[in-house]
Amino acid sequence: MTPIKAPRFQYSRLTTTIKLMAAAPFYLLGEAAFAVTTVDGAGEIGRPVVDVTASTQPDNYVLLRAGTLNVLAGGTTREIRASGGSTLNMQGGRVSSYSSSDTAVSLNNSNATINNATITSHAAGGLDLARNPAGNGRSSAVVNNSQIKGATYGATVTAFSNLELNGSTLTGGSQEGLRLVGGLATAVGSSITGATNGVLMNRDRTAAGTDPQLVLEGSHVEGTSGAAILVDRLITAEIDVNNGSSLVGGNGNMLELVNGGSANIRVNNSALTGDIQVGEASVLDLSLDGASMTGDVINNGGSASVGLNNGSILTGRLENVDKLAINTDATWVMVDNQQVGDLSMAGGNVKFGDTGTFYQLDVANLSGNGTFIMSADFAQLKGDFLNVTGTSSGAHQLLIASSGADPLSDERLHVVHTEDGVAQFSLVGDRVDVGTYSYGLVNDNDGKDWLLDPSNKVISPGTNSVLALFNAAPSVLYGEMTTLRTRMGELRYSDGQSAGFWTRAYGNKYEVGNDNTGLGYTQHQRGFTIGADAPLQSGDGQWLVGAMAGHSTSDLDLSRGSSATIKSYYVGGYATWMDDESGFYFDSVLKLNRLHSESDVAMSDGKKAKGNYTQNAVGASVEVGRHIKLDNDFFVEPYGQVAAAITQAQSYTLDNGLDAKGDRSSSVIGEIGTTVGRNIQLESGSILQPYLKAAVAHEFDQSNKVFVNDNSFNNDLSGSRLKVGAGVAMSVSQNLKLHADFEHSKGKNIEQPWGVNVGLRYDF
Repeated sequence: MTPIKAPRFQYSRLTTTIKLMAAAPFYLLGEAAFAVTTVDGAGEIGRPVVDVTASTQPDNYVLLRAGTLNVLAGGTTREIRASGGSTLNMQGGRVSSYSSSDTAVSLNNSNATINNATITSHAAGGLDLARNPAGNGRSSAVVNNSQIKGATYGATVTAFSNLELNGSTLTGGSQEGLRLVGGLATAVGSSITGATNGVLMNRDRTAAGTDPQLVLEGSHVEGTSGAAILVDRLITAEIDVNNGSSLVGGNGNMLELVNGGSANIRVNNSALTGDIQVGEASVLDLSLDGASMTGDVINNGGSASVGLNNGSILTGRLENVDKLAINTDATWVMVDNQQVGDLSMAGGNVKFGDTGTFYQLDVANLSGNGTFIMSADFAQLKGDFLNVTGTSSGAHQLLIASSGADPLSDERLHVVHTEDGVAQFSLVGDRVDVGTYSYGLVNDNDGKDWLLDPSNKVISPGTNSVLALFNAAPSVLYGEMTTLRTRMGELRYSDGQSAGFWTRAYGNKYEVGNDNTGLGYTQHQRGFTIGADAPLQSGDGQWLVGAMAGHSTSDLDLSRGSSATIKSYYVGGYATWMDDESGFYFDSVLKLNRLHSESDVAMSDGKKAKGNYTQNAVGASVEVGRHIKLDNDFFVEPYGQVAAAITQAQSYTLDNGLDAKGDRSSSVIGEIGTTVGRNIQLESGSILQPYLKAAVAHEFDQSNKVFVNDNSFNNDLSGSRLKVGAGVAMSVSQNLKLHADFEHSKGKNIEQPWGVNVGLRYDF
């Protein structure tokens, strides 16, 4: 804006007398008795431009009619008063005022740029930005990396004027840090502190309809004994608190509205702590956008509306709030029983305090769609409660805290009431986990009441995890053993006369389900085994004895995001007899395991429950078969196998309180099948043996008891399943043999979509 210049007068004794009379008060400096230098842009009194340097004697300066004062590095002045479109430039200088009646720097329809400077009043205010009340003039000041301190207030900004603080501090010694009297102040990376209130916002009585504005960008406002911001008189203050700004009130209030003073406050990407007080006849419109606030909004006779957006979090009481809007993943955290007028939700949340503290929320009118985060105690039939006394609409969800403890009663728990029965409610994930079981939400009383019903239950994810871990141990052991062919390939290539070393890597996928218990999971197993054996010198010379060791990991994919892991470490021994003339063979294995099991349970409320335990297990198998040679190098190999696994009894507790205990469990599987294949002589001298196989397996054991919170379950997976597979074995050389195998099985309770096995044997 072009500075407004005072009209020029023709030189006369009268004009000279008037100017001297106007400047005369600046000479009366009491005991300081400093001179006054007049900087007159018209050039009639003083000079149009004055520089203050380190060698300049401290003085008082009066700027008139577009005069310019430059306070340079090291320069010091007393009071500075600028009017009539004058300009003050400070570059590292200092203002030190001792006047009890004059502000250190006063701008009237003038401008200032203050860089790396210090302005101090030892007896009055620090900085005034004013205007001529008879016109629409304005003052502005840009303050960069500077300090302004008043003995009373820090700074005053009247209507149409603008103060900009960048990386600066503004302090009021006994009163406010900043007085916005209808003006605009912007603080970027700055600090405003007042001995009473940090910022006082009220009206300019000489400029009707002008409301003060405050914009904070990464700045701090503090009232040492009062509020951070006090809005007074009949105005509507506009307040923006952005990007890490903070408000601190010594009386606990970050904002107070009094005497009909109102405010629109917008908080963006900032975290605020403190209360907001709304006085009689005042109006508050509070909006949080990607921000957090901890404190109460208390309406004492005015009007208050609150809006939460973009993940904002408000923690505190809302007293007599007329309108509350919670949108886009924002959350209101209650700290007491509450009442609100209109509650509209668009993807927001209401959290009923911490788990174990139960509150009631009374809402006059509910609309939109949102989530109510609640907790319940089934043992005492107590919980959070939502009560809509007027109209309701929309579809809302309830996220109710899960528990590892079982309810002590079969009675239903009332969680929501709507007077008109229009709004619809459902549970997040359709269930709430309470100990052994998960319960559903039911509707009653013509749609007006919503209750948790213990009769509408399925096993909880925690129970499913317990049953799966105790149930998966046998399949872990069986996957590590399998049959002789899948364990060591075609052993006849070695004629049973050579010591050898072998290794195999394997992977299996099992899908397990039990309609009686509700058990369901998918198991992925991966592992390896190494072994070594040698011919037994005694007997008929057709025996091999060996030892093996290995490790496997089984990952269990459970329902609703839960998982479990079994790590198995094992050692074992085996004895194999093969008669080359008749083709008969016998194979036996004994294996000892140490199992480390862990649960990671995803509960209905989004929390995790964990638990772990270790147990010992033993597995054994006996296999008998015959290799029958056919014409054209074809062969058929029928076999029968009995395998057994026993796991140690064990108990453990999930960290949500769910108790689990498994009896010593056992499994006995019988399998009969046949393999059909052909030996193909390659030109290189190697022998390639592709084959197909089919078998029927049957689980005989029908009783494996598991207890969850003393509720008994039978892990019965007995029944038959059909197995098919294909593989190839290859004698690469006299010493090196390779094999690979694929199989698939399907039964009533267990299906194996695939099992893969690759290995090699080296004879010495």
